[in-house]
Amino acid sequence: MTIANGTVTVWTGAQGIPERFVWAGRRYRVTDTPTPLEVDYATITHPPSMPLGWRFQGTSDDGGSRMFDVLYDSPRQEWLLLHTYE
Repeated sequence: MTIANGTVTVWTGAQGIPERFVWAGRRYRVTDTPTPLEVDYATITHPPSMPLGWRFQGTSDDGGSRMFDVLYDSPRQEWLLLHTYE
């Protein structure tokens, strides 16, 4: 596991589920079914309608695949890359 620190550009479908993204200057397609990251809803009085984060496999244009954990930062309106796994 690599702990990442930075932003990632994520494109989502109509239902807010990630479909493709760019990380470290490389384009990736989401090549599995994204899984919502667990959130401690005990600290949230009104849980969001969509998950705040996702785990999914991304495959680059050259065929390399990795797992990614991303989190949407609402105040900054950007996606953060939390972890990546080879």
